[in-house]
Amino acid sequence: MYPPPPSHPGYPPPPMPLRPVRGVAVFAVVALVCDSLTGIVAAVIDLWYASLVDRMIADVDSVPEAEINKGDLVYGLSGILEMVVYVVAIVAFLVWLFRVRANAEILSPGGHRRGQPWLIFGWVVPIINFWFPKQIVDDIWSASSRVPSPPRGLFNAWWAAWLIGTWVTNAASRLLFNADELEPLAAAARFDVVSIVLMLIAAVLAIGVIRKISEAQEEHRSAAAAMPPAGMEPGALGGYHPGY
Repeated sequence: MYPPPPSHPGYPPPPMPLRPVRGVAVFAVVALVCDSLTGIVAAVIDLWYASLVDRMIADVDSVPEAEINKGDLVYGLSGILEMVVYVVAIVAFLVWLFRVRANAEILSPGGHRRGQPWLIFGWVVPIINFWFPKQIVDDIWSASSRVPSPPRGLFNAWWAAWLIGTWVTNAASRLLFNADELEPLAAAARFDVVSIVLMLIAAVLAIGVIRKISEAQEEHRSAAAAMPPAGMEPGALGGYHPGY
């Protein structure tokens, strides 16, 4: 945390400085890219495993047991890897979200509809997780943008892709969990590919959201750095002297 900026007699205390967001934004973007690449690998494995199951459905005796065991192992490990990278991406996104929300509260102290605890609970509490996170990000964007009533097309597209992708992912997980026969297992593997594609779209749009908010806040920081220190006025020769 930064210490409060010094104030000067006769002047109101200056606002708290904005914290840099470029580093956490890069962290979040890299994590989302890694998650997307992992998803692409997982989708290829899904299709390969589904074809293996198709061969077993046609003639189980034609598929060596060693190949079946290898398929089960690779398919299971890909799911674990996908989950681990996904959790890292979630953590990275939340780290970025907390940073830009803190800056947005400085830029617009009364412009936020949800308290800070909802930055986490808003994603996991049923029902309200359909709109609370979107409201939080919208308020951050409104506070960060230098344009009144900034456009939200990218943000709406990101949220729609996230909701649809999450629903399809949950449906694919339930389908896989309940697959006790070969045919449903192959169908679950292929359906998982659909969920991965939708989440890839959501990840690309999320990167766009991160960049827009981060760039807007960095513009605020650059503008603040270019301003004269509090209590100083331009001098006659272009320098600054204490204001009276």
